[in-house]
Amino acid sequence: MREDLLHFIWKYKKLQLENLKGSKNEIIQILDVGSHNLLSGPDFFNAKIQIDEQLWAGTVEMHIKSSDWYAHNHEIDPNYQNVILHVVWEDDCDVFRSDNTVIPTLVLREYISFSLLQEYQKLFYRKERSFINCGNEIGGTSDFVLQNWLEVLYFERLERKTDLVAQLLKASNNDWERVFFVLLFKNFGLKINGESFYEIANRLPYPVVRKIQGSKLQMESLFYGFAGFLDNDDTGDHYYNSLKKEFAFLKAKFHFLETPHQKPEFFKLRPSNFPTIRLSQLANLYVLHQNLFSKVVNAKSVEELYLVFTVSASEYWNNHYTFGKISKNHVKILTRKFVDLLIVNTVLPIKLSYAKHMGRDVPEEIINIISAIAPESNTVISKFKSLNLLFPSAKESQAVIQLYNEYCTKNKCLQCAVGHQLLNRKP
Repeated sequence: MREDLLHFIWKYKKLQLENLKGSKNEIIQILDVGSHNLLSGPDFFNAKIQIDEQLWAGTVEMHIKSSDWYAHNHEIDPNYQNVILHVVWEDDCDVFRSDNTVIPTLVLREYISFSLLQEYQKLFYRKERSFINCGNEIGGTSDFVLQNWLEVLYFERLERKTDLVAQLLKASNNDWERVFFVLLFKNFGLKINGESFYEIANRLPYPVVRKIQGSKLQMESLFYGFAGFLDNDDTGDHYYNSLKKEFAFLKAKFHFLETPHQKPEFFKLRPSNFPTIRLSQLANLYVLHQNLFSKVVNAKSVEELYLVFTVSASEYWNNHYTFGKISKNHVKILTRKFVDLLIVNTVLPIKLSYAKHMGRDVPEEIINIISAIAPESNTVISKFKSLNLLFPSAKESQAVIQLYNEYCTKNKCLQCAVGHQLLNRKP
């Protein structure tokens, strides 16, 4: 038995509402279950309960056992002094307020249906469990329920991605262009170099970036210099030497200092994801678009965004992946798959954050964009597909990642729309 089942039963009134009696034989009438509190303090606020002839308004607290009240030290916590009803699964002791009056107790197990317990046990106590609790049932969930729930989950995940935007805004005194620059830089590094690129972006003097945006050579030299790629004296490569010379010029002109940092990795990366290639593509993107932030936040469709991110690395990288080593000739353009990742992890979080800041409503615009992007492919998505779920776009794949990470792995079935539908099934 879990406490969240008690919350579920109370919140959605899944108990017998007639002829309720407390542990001391009090007559109990539930007029309002109150508002579910997900933070610290009693479980439900602003409940209205009639006990015998007295109408009470206050909070409701729930425990598996009555004695948990003392195990959690509620008797000395002033937040619990206006509890009007203690709802428990097992009543093993009386609970008192600070003035020594007994708090009325409702033993919930006496007022719920056997079928509800059966469905609950199916979710949490199955012997042969698939990778999620409802693995055998989720494929049969009502399409209306599932699609609405997935949209909620997608925005939950998107909101989580805006947390970093908020942190960066605070650190930069609301410099939206710099925040976008740092976030984009980070996500150009993908999983392996994300933190390294994030560190580089935070150390880069952004006013200098703005001043040199018209020069491809200067932008690349600045990025490579701060990444620590211009420290080699033996490369003997004209392009490399030009970058090194330009970086020395910029340091002398703008008086910035390099600080120790973690260099980007090449290990375990496909050549197209080498940091040398990604830094050149990013530099060229900022040279191509002097007002990149504005173009991104004002884009209304995924097609507009694909046009913005149509960019390649500099010509030198057509036959190089690293400095000084010739490779097969190939233009290093940003692929559609990589741009999709940038839109999902950078563009949409910044678009939502900026719209909120400006007091604009953009959910429909965001849904249109994310629904036009192909779904990701990973182990979690593959397992959900095996349960007969469809993923027409990144909206659904992002949503089920949120579902898996924040609900399935944490056994929060009773906070999930799928779990609700399963518990509401008729026997």
